[in-house]
Amino acid sequence: METKWLEDFISLAETRSFSRSAQLRHVTQPAFSRRIQALEAWAGTDLVDRSSYPTRLTSAGQTLYAQALEMLQGLQTTRAMLRGHVAAGQDMIEFAVPHTLAFAFFPAWVSELREQLGPIKSRLIALNVHDAVLRLVEGSCDLLMAYHHDAQPIPLETQRYEMIVLGQESLIACVAPAPDGSALWTLPGQPAAPVPYLGYASGAYLGRMVELVLRQAKVPVHLDKVYETDMAEGLKAMAIEGHGLAFLPQSAVTKELASGQLLRAAADLSLSLQVRLYRAKPSAKGPAKGAAQALWQFLLARRSSHAQADRTETMAA
Repeated sequence: METKWLEDFISLAETRSFSRSAQLRHVTQPAFSRRIQALEAWAGTDLVDRSSYPTRLTSAGQTLYAQALEMLQGLQTTRAMLRGHVAAGQDMIEFAVPHTLAFAFFPAWVSELREQLGPIKSRLIALNVHDAVLRLVEGSCDLLMAYHHDAQPIPLETQRYEMIVLGQESLIACVAPAPDGSALWTLPGQPAAPVPYLGYASGAYLGRMVELVLRQAKVPVHLDKVYETDMAEGLKAMAIEGHGLAFLPQSAVTKELASGQLLRAAADLSLSLQVRLYRAKPSAKGPAKGAAQALWQFLLARRSSHAQADRTETMAA
């Protein structure tokens, strides 16, 4: 049974004329009659008394008329509700963000945005880096926020995706203080007394960045991994409790460093990372969501403004 049959039937019940209803429904009268007959076949009984003129409904037809009005009204209400969800969703920007950035960088960045751009509606989807990238590739988010280093670039084709640099991040070695205020451990450690190490789980993006830091160290670093997780917040909590040394994003430990809960274990062992925002390039087949497009244009304009300011300062110097 098709909803248009119900609409045809309601029209017939109200006009009491096959020819007039066919005209109002923009079909030929034979086609209109076939649709009423199809509805009667579905109902299993006559709905229209064709022996009278003007046309009258049978008792079964009168029952269906009342029910059809209610059913179509319910469908229209449901459609309006669904369209309301779609419209509301146009204001909600969906971000796929790796766990560390979700805790450390994203909240402060959104606060800064709201000061400059005004209120924005956002939905954060916290994932590991691989799954966050997959969200963007599958079209399941509007924007992807991620770390970048030339040694470990995010595998996104420049023909299909575009990027804006949001800021810089430093990966630094942190430990808890000893009772006398000095660091519990210092690097590089000794072969016979390696430093207890709180590391990232195998395959974690920041874990690969730590491996790069250690490879680039001027002297061998001696570590003994005693704990691992794929979340920087978990490593930070363990480091604060004095379980070992952890390499953490500086934005994640700003308050702890200021309060003395954590100390830097080695100033010369660090790595600079970019924080980037990615999106799929809009096209006729896949236009950008309105709110996401407005945010992207704002970020592009701000980047251009900063670049112009830097050029002006350079020329003045």
